Amino acid sequence: MPSLRLQRVRELLKREIGEAIRREFDVTEAGLITVNDVDVSGDLHSALVFISILGNADQKKQGMSLLTSNRKRIQGLVGRAVVLKYTPTLRFLVDDSIVRGNRVMQIIEELDKTLPASDEQQGEDTPKDH
Repeated sequence: MPSLRLQRVRELLKREIGEAIRREFDVTEAGLITVNDVDVSGDLHSALVFISILGNADQKKQGMSLLTSNRKRIQGLVGRAVVLKYTPTLRFLVDDSIVRGNRVMQIIEELDKTLPASDEQQGEDTPKDH
């Protein structure tokens, strides 16, 4: 379990990276980019930023391209906003856990719709004791 300090640094970086991305990139061009989580190394020299991009396929591709090409600029903005001895080197990774979670919820909802109908049919077939 990460230390309390490391957790606070992660949350601070998550918030500031999200703000920098929101200010720097236009939603129509890059889609809606959100920072889901930040995993910081113990020495704070590197950070893995888990992002999700909402939009069409072109926006997703453009958003990831913009993030990688503007990585140093985002690092600089975060470095000015967050006072740390070292500004972590950022690496962006697309996190599709939200999409997968939504798909699982959709499957569960579909199953819920079909199960009550089959339960009612089973109740009609079983003989009733009087």
